[in-house]
Amino acid sequence: MNNESLVITAISKDFYIKTQEKIMLESMDDRSYLIESVLIRQRLSEIRLRLDRVSNAWTVDNYEDLLGFYVDILPKITQTERCTIYIIEMGTDKICSMLGTGLEKQQIKPPRKGSIAGEVISTGNPIIRNDLHKSTGFHRQVDAQTGFVTRNTVCVPIKSLAGYGVTGAIQILNKKNGGVFCLHDLNMLEQVSHFLSMSIESIILNQEIIRISSQLNIEVDRFDKEYFLDTPFIAESPAMKEVLEMVRLVCKTPVNVLLQGENGTGKELIARMIHKGSEKRERSFVAVNCAAIPENLMESEFFGYEKGAFTGADQRKKGRFEEAHGGTLLLDEVADMPVIIQPKFLRAIQEGEGCRLGGNKVIKYDLRIVCASNKDLRLEIRKGRFREDLFFRLFSVEIRIPPLRERKEDIIPLAISFLEELSKKFNKKLAGFSTEVLNMFESFDWPGNIRQLRREVERLIALTPSGELITIDKCSSELQSVHDTDSQCRTPYTLSIPEQVRTLEITLIRKAFKESGGNLVKTAGLLGITRQGLYKKIKRYQIDLNSG
Repeated sequence: MNNESLVITAISKDFYIKTQEKIMLESMDDRSYLIESVLIRQRLSEIRLRLDRVSNAWTVDNYEDLLGFYVDILPKITQTERCTIYIIEMGTDKICSMLGTGLEKQQIKPPRKGSIAGEVISTGNPIIRNDLHKSTGFHRQVDAQTGFVTRNTVCVPIKSLAGYGVTGAIQILNKKNGGVFCLHDLNMLEQVSHFLSMSIESIILNQEIIRISSQLNIEVDRFDKEYFLDTPFIAESPAMKEVLEMVRLVCKTPVNVLLQGENGTGKELIARMIHKGSEKRERSFVAVNCAAIPENLMESEFFGYEKGAFTGADQRKKGRFEEAHGGTLLLDEVADMPVIIQPKFLRAIQEGEGCRLGGNKVIKYDLRIVCASNKDLRLEIRKGRFREDLFFRLFSVEIRIPPLRERKEDIIPLAISFLEELSKKFNKKLAGFSTEVLNMFESFDWPGNIRQLRREVERLIALTPSGELITIDKCSSELQSVHDTDSQCRTPYTLSIPEQVRTLEITLIRKAFKESGGNLVKTAGLLGITRQGLYKKIKRYQIDLNSG
């Protein structure tokens, strides 16, 4: 760590030690508000993700297949020429044909008044008509539209089993061989209507879930833009500030990104920041750990499968590529992807398309890929565990997330943040960290990085009685061993933070004054402080710049 960093860190520690008691006793300061806001944001994102998955899983196609079965089979059972199913559209109260024999992509919208389906739905009473070819009405308009001639019909209401009244109607047309409809036909159709009711309500519920999901996406984004655009990310170190600047730049361009870093450095958090800052923020963010998926399930997990593709595939399932369509797909631990599946990934990324397992239909993918790895992919290529062509296709920009030992300036701010966040979570007030604990935090290498630091703070909160200062004896054995080693070679002088700050600041001021050629404005600029701040330090330390 250079001298400038030591000064910054020492000042941070000195300031923290003097003010931590005040911070911990306040019920809602700026940092507490920030932490609470971040937690709210995470909860909203989780809700949105779940609703997105529900709306993707509950597709109207699934229910249309069931209704299509009824439309196909009923004419055969009832010896009729056609069958049509109507539902009431959610929010509009309009009637429209969901499916019908011979309609294909045409849709019939019968009015409430002047049509048989409208009358049945409005009154809740079934209707039999055997002389329609002799009368006028809405059926004549439909005949003109479809080229069909309606002679007779039976239409019965579809009534909600949950007590919400009439939700639709089912109608059969033209008894074959010139026959007429009777009460037996009506009773049979009413039985079918009973079984259709739940399917119709499922369609309506699905449409409402999709509507709510879309509305929630808008509200979460609005909340995000209003309250989190200026939310600071804990990054005091130059290395982490450089990472955040790269993140800010790649957000604006939809390129694929590789996040390289050790476990626990916050790769997934950075990936979510990239997604949130992009134009795809309104769509899904799908995170998948490649190391956690068995090799034999990899293809079905990412590309999905058709019903009957293999034993146990009792319904169609979308793959992760489809789920992330329009949004961002995070491939965590991508270096652990089995070599056997890599060619199919290469095609999916290169061509932007793929097929479900057991199907031939080509599905297009429009998504952004963010990869994360704690291994060196170039080394994996040399070892034959990762394809070189996939490596060059997988990403355009590589961002290295530095380990915590390379960003010492971030350790204390992160520890303070975790202390406040977790203290509130556990409803426990503590007096803060002791100086020795902070020194130990900075001396430790943190092989588990931020994840390990958070766990350590959580442990300290649990073992420290309420209202007391967190002391070094409560730390884990890993940190204790570092403290024991450091204490053997540390002198009393090196423990004096104010004295370190004074000595280093005087040294840096003299050095900057010399490099600026005696110009105080340039000196302040080199030190990263204002001219007034420089004058105060010169006066406080009684520095004679001409003597140095």
